[in-house]
Amino acid sequence: MKTVLIVEDDPINARVFSKILTKRGGLGVKHTEDVEEVIKIAQAGEADLILMDVSLARSMYEGKSVDGIKITQMLKSDPQTEKLPVILVTAHAMEGDRENFLKQSGADGYISKPVVDHQQFVDQIMALIPKEGV
Repeated sequence: MKTVLIVEDDPINARVFSKILTKRGGLGVKHTEDVEEVIKIAQAGEADLILMDVSLARSMYEGKSVDGIKITQMLKSDPQTEKLPVILVTAHAMEGDRENFLKQSGADGYISKPVVDHQQFVDQIMALIPKEGV
């Protein structure tokens, strides 16, 4: 079973995403907003894709406050985790944000909240999860 790691500081959003992914997508789900845990899970290959909230209010790394853009940059600059697909998720969906966030972070995709079309949400995620043997 493929696993999606949800990096989200809002427990309601995390629960909604989890439910959609397990029910509609048949995916396994992990959830954390702990940056070191995110990196550990990514390096251990325990996730096939990461859903990354852009604005993480409480996430700290090495004593500094970090957001989803920074965490994505860290993952994409590590040879061990650079191939792991990351989809940014944000409620800050202003014109031009998508391109800026993708360019800044090196993420593979972008989904704006709230997620209205559950099937489209699952389809976007499934499209980026690596297929077996590729």
